[in-house]
Amino acid sequence: MGWTDYFFFFEKIGSRYMLVAGIAFLLFYILLQKKISHKKIQTRQPLRNDYIREIGFSLLTISIFAVIILLIVKHPLIRPASKIYTSIAQLGWLYFFLAFIFLAIIHDTYFYWTHRLMHNKSIFKYFHLVHHKSTNPSPWAAYAFHPLEAIVEAGVFPIMVFLIPVHPLHIAIFFFFMIVYNVYGHLGYEIYPRGFSRHWLGKWINTSVNHNLHHQYFKGNYGLYFLFWDRLMGTVRKDYDERFDEVKSRVRE
Repeated sequence: MGWTDYFFFFEKIGSRYMLVAGIAFLLFYILLQKKISHKKIQTRQPLRNDYIREIGFSLLTISIFAVIILLIVKHPLIRPASKIYTSIAQLGWLYFFLAFIFLAIIHDTYFYWTHRLMHNKSIFKYFHLVHHKSTNPSPWAAYAFHPLEAIVEAGVFPIMVFLIPVHPLHIAIFFFFMIVYNVYGHLGYEIYPRGFSRHWLGKWINTSVNHNLHHQYFKGNYGLYFLFWDRLMGTVRKDYDERFDEVKSRVRE
């Protein structure tokens, strides 16, 4: 375990983040911006300084994520205590695929409750304020965390690998999915179809409109992938469905 291993994880996390956020930014904020600007959830555009701040804190977050993963995956005392396994045949393909569902539920639950905790007035400015400086988020806001929040966000990784058996492919695939969905949540545009928020399935899925409202108003809509906890705890914003319908009904003048 050394600098070579650290830079390996930094490059893996950073390249995926830059690829996904970069493609989203290129498509929605540069190439298609004029054609789809009327579809932007908040019609104004972020400022250049917003992008610089978001990218800067995202790189800091990636550096912290790399340390956490390095310690768990490579440390000679920590790795053996985890439930990381290397042969898919050991638990079979059925478990391999089901594990992705378990990981999503674990992550969503962890995110909801730590997210609500960081909104407590006594710690908000120390942990979560940096992220909420993006009141009109762009794809680059996905990882724009204060270092303390970055540590909290990374905390789900040790929970996962010590709670359930996890294959290295689970880590690679799931965390790529996490980046994709996180970028979508901060995209500033809604890609789910009209009526999705009221659909029997869609009402349980988090959307870009839902998370954008959270950034805009700082209250409600705390989930990551799902809305199970938000609906159970009564924290879905009352204006969510109306705002979703309004965004999806806009036409270009």
